[in-house]
Amino acid sequence: MDATDNPTTTTPRLGRYTIDTATSSLTFRTRHLFGLLPVRGTFAIRGGTVDVAEPLADSRLRVEVDAASFHTGNDHRDNDIRSAKYLDTDQHPLFTFVAGQVDTTSVSGTLTACGVSRPARLSIVRSEVRADSFTVRATTRVDRTEFGVTASRGMAGRHLDLTLEVTCVPA
Repeated sequence: MDATDNPTTTTPRLGRYTIDTATSSLTFRTRHLFGLLPVRGTFAIRGGTVDVAEPLADSRLRVEVDAASFHTGNDHRDNDIRSAKYLDTDQHPLFTFVAGQVDTTSVSGTLTACGVSRPARLSIVRSEVRADSFTVRATTRVDRTEFGVTASRGMAGRHLDLTLEVTCVPA
């Protein structure tokens, strides 16, 4: 179905799109200090592409996230998380998500972080299609220990609740 100016259209026009990094975001929530205190933060999206196909299941997606952009507003914590103790952003500067399966409610694929690749499924919670772009918000929960990030058990939260919001424009 072709997109129009009506934001209720559910499927964007067929073709290749790029992720507009200026209007897209990756936010996270977790807990630390034995689960007592909330932590919220962001990562910068470096880039990505979306290929919308017919049928929708043949669509593809690739998102690149700058690992060193980890930001919570606490410089000491942020620098510690970027270090080799946690994310080791000098050795692993990118996180990537490559989707192999797309439908109207979810996107499934492979998340690679810290040199480790694992299956991941993002649930689509909102989408808005316009004539010249589309925006999708999707969420997932990631267990950091599955990616080899095991430092500070108990002190640092094990799970991160991620929200990816991307605006895509024709390539």
